[in-house]
Amino acid sequence: MSIEATVLRSWTGWIRRADREPYREYLERTGLREYRDTPGNLGAVLLYRDVEDDRTEVRTLSLWRSREDIVAFAGQDIEAAVFYPEDDRYLIDRQTTVEHFDVPWSDVRSG
Repeated sequence: MSIEATVLRSWTGWIRRADREPYREYLERTGLREYRDTPGNLGAVLLYRDVEDDRTEVRTLSLWRSREDIVAFAGQDIEAAVFYPEDDRYLIDRQTTVEHFDVPWSDVRSG
């Protein structure tokens, strides 16, 4: 098995706890699908964590072969978060930038 460096892309937002399932369904149709359909994407996941004031922190993590592959998804400014038309319906707060981490190895297995 060859080991290749990859890039992890992380974005965080906050929703109402009651919107957990509708927001998951919405993300599956929009951002997560677009991640997964972009060449060079190695997978994407959605994480939830309940926080104060009846809010849920939402984090998307996506794994990419390279920063160049992320450009195909996010455009030239890969530090800018990508938003979709109905995001304002669900998000009560959000990061407008994303973080990228170099992953020196991966054990990503194909289905």
